[in-house]
Amino acid sequence: MAGKDITMNGKDGAFGGYLATPASGKGQGGKAPGVVIIQEIFGVNPWVRSVADWYAGQGYMALALDLFWRIKPGVILDPMKDDDFKVGFDLYGKFSVDKGVEDVQTAITTLRGLPGCTGKVGNLGFCLGGLVSYLTAARTDTDACASYYGGGINTKLDEADKIKKPTILHLAGNDAYITAEVQDQIKAGVKSNPEVTVYVYPGTDHAFCRSTDPRHYNAEACTLAHSRTVDLFKNALA
Repeated sequence: MAGKDITMNGKDGAFGGYLATPASGKGQGGKAPGVVIIQEIFGVNPWVRSVADWYAGQGYMALALDLFWRIKPGVILDPMKDDDFKVGFDLYGKFSVDKGVEDVQTAITTLRGLPGCTGKVGNLGFCLGGLVSYLTAARTDTDACASYYGGGINTKLDEADKIKKPTILHLAGNDAYITAEVQDQIKAGVKSNPEVTVYVYPGTDHAFCRSTDPRHYNAEACTLAHSRTVDLFKNALA
C-alpha cells in the first residue's frame, strides 16, 4: 500500500487529505471500496494516517480529510503534548460541524470518482470525527458508517431517524467525556432505527483506539471495534 497527500475541491474551496491505497484492489476489475477517515481534534496527524494505512492494508482506498482547513489548513497535533491538546480544543470550539459534514460528502464523492474505487464508500470517525460520522450517516449518501466515541451525538438524536445505511456507534464504557447517562440517551435515541447498532466496550476510556496514547489505548477493545467495522464494510460496501 502507498499513501500520499491529495487536494479535494469542495463547495467552499479546496482542502487537503491523506489517501492510502491497497497494494492490490478488491472487487471486480481489481477495484477497491472506499473509506473516509474522519479525524479527532488533532488534525490529520501520524496516528490518523496510520489508521488510513491500516484500512488500506485491509483492502480499502482510505482517505483522511482535513476538517480544520477553514480555520487553519494542515493542522498536525500531538495529543500527548499539553500545548497541542489545548490548541486542538481551541480549534474544536471554532469548528462548524455542519460544514464538516459537507466536507465529508466531498471526500466521499472524491473517492467514488477515483479510477481504483468500486464506487462504494463508507466512513469512520473518532471523537469529534465520531460525531461527524454519525451526522454523515444522517445527511450524506455514504454507504456505511462507524462512529467511535463520538462526543455530542446525544444532542443530535433528532437526526437518528434519517439514517438509512448500516451504522455502528462504538462507545467507551468509562468515557470521561461521554457519561453513562449520556450513553443511555444515545442508546434510547437510536433504538427504533434498525440500521443503527451500538456497542459499548466495558472498562475503556475515551480514545481507546488511539494507539499512540498509552493513557487511553486499549488494544483488545480497539481490535474488536475495528473487526466489527471491517465486518460492516465487507457487507455494506460489497
